[in-house]
Amino acid sequence: MARIRLSVVLLLLAAPLVHMHGFFNQWRSGHSVNTEKCFCELSGVVEDCCCDISTVESLVAKLHPKLDYLLKRNYFRFFRVDLNRPCPFWTDDGACHLKDCSVSACSEDDVPVGIKAGPPPAVAGIEPSCKREKDLSRVDATLSDVNKEAFEEWHRYDTVNDSFCILDDEMSKADQLEYVNLVLNPERYTGYRGPSARRVWDAIYQENCFKPKTSPSKNPFMPEQQLSGLCREKRVFYRYISGLHASINVHLSAVYLKPGFASVWGPNEEEFARRFHPAHTDGQGPIWLKNLYFTFLLVLRAITKADSLLLKEQFYTGDSVEDALVQTKVAELLNLTQSCPSTFDESTLFTGPDAPRLKEEIKAHFKNISLIMDCVGCDRCRLWGKIQVQGLGTALKILFSDQGPKWRTTPFLKRTEIVALFNAFGRLTSSIKALELFGKRPS
Repeated sequence: MARIRLSVVLLLLAAPLVHMHGFFNQWRSGHSVNTEKCFCELSGVVEDCCCDISTVESLVAKLHPKLDYLLKRNYFRFFRVDLNRPCPFWTDDGACHLKDCSVSACSEDDVPVGIKAGPPPAVAGIEPSCKREKDLSRVDATLSDVNKEAFEEWHRYDTVNDSFCILDDEMSKADQLEYVNLVLNPERYTGYRGPSARRVWDAIYQENCFKPKTSPSKNPFMPEQQLSGLCREKRVFYRYISGLHASINVHLSAVYLKPGFASVWGPNEEEFARRFHPAHTDGQGPIWLKNLYFTFLLVLRAITKADSLLLKEQFYTGDSVEDALVQTKVAELLNLTQSCPSTFDESTLFTGPDAPRLKEEIKAHFKNISLIMDCVGCDRCRLWGKIQVQGLGTALKILFSDQGPKWRTTPFLKRTEIVALFNAFGRLTSSIKALELFGKRPS
């Protein structure tokens, strides 16, 4: 008997999450949950897009293993972040219920030297000339501190003005930033819930998603029928945020601490049903899941649009073999994304006479959301909230840049933005794939 128990424990430790569904079916809390109605909207064309559900699922099946491999490489798994910046909107009163809320930062020795130091001069576009360095030093010596600060501010303005979110390396001092190994700090359920978590999402939906002031509902979410009253740009923005929210909720339900186990994680159908079943969500849960597909398609379109830029990226870590491997794998991934038919047509947005004002308004709202991530009371949730919001903001920057065609030939994305973009895309892809754990059948 003891040997049998030991065998079960060893099986648990060795088996990947995706292969544990059968095991977890034996550990449910007394009854099986019917999640079929959660998927009732997952058919046909995705609203405001040019692609259907079945095409998305077919592509996800091909993308998922490639992304999973790529995101474990050094370039993509080390993320520089400030997890201690105070909430700018209210006093943080959140608290985690589990030790798994904490984040383990890397020591300096853990981070590849190329990532810490940045790209070499030739990669960064700097002429490695001693004479030029001396000339620059001589010119810098004649500048006042005020002028130097002004030049830096102009550069920050040019960068931020084209961005849809606030990046930590633009807001925080170097000694406030730390590297985190994302593979060792995965996104999963931590027990963070209640008033603090609701306050974050209420602030996002009520104040930043263009909910009509005349709406009689106290629910922060907008019913589908109410979206028709918004212009297409604001409707797209709402679906984009709703899809992110749905993706996060799928992750938390799919990687849930099993009752009675110290560190065994797996899908929790009760939690999934609580978050998406029509009976628990005023009928909106299935629509939120469809918005997940919408957000996936928007980010996919951004990555496809930026392919020429990404194919030139060195993905520099200081390890030439590793860097070449990542370049090859990214090229394979981009080739796969190009195989998909048209997904989203960004040229139909911001075309009217009010377009400049509307774009700035949407930028301001998304930047606000990126700042709200500093109000998340759980470090693990804050980390992944920041990564995914920055990733989605980077996608918007690619789709709606004011720089025109020149962004394709100039340094346009920072390493932080590329890492966030790919990790956000990976999370969306994993969420759609994880629906199979809850009974989703191919469309």
